[in-house]
Amino acid sequence: MLEASNADDAISLLDAHPEVRLMFTDIDMPGSMDGLKLAAAVRDRWPPVKIIVTSGHRHMSDDTLPIVGRFFSKHYDPSRVLHAIREMI
Repeated sequence: MLEASNADDAISLLDAHPEVRLMFTDIDMPGSMDGLKLAAAVRDRWPPVKIIVTSGHRHMSDDTLPIVGRFFSKHYDPSRVLHAIREMI
């Protein structure tokens, strides 16, 4: 597992690790873009990467995400996230 502290670090990690197949991001994160903008950038640049988005402040659904992916409101059940990861990859 790789971890990035902001969107710029996440993009650097994806550049360095083409084997990454899934990204988990929070909408509210520091850096040059929020998690939704990061998700859109990843979708455009690395289409095979599956995306899970979370937030404790915004309430969305999978259908309202601006990308194809999954959304989990905080405080999510980790077993549900793990199940989604298994389905996605």
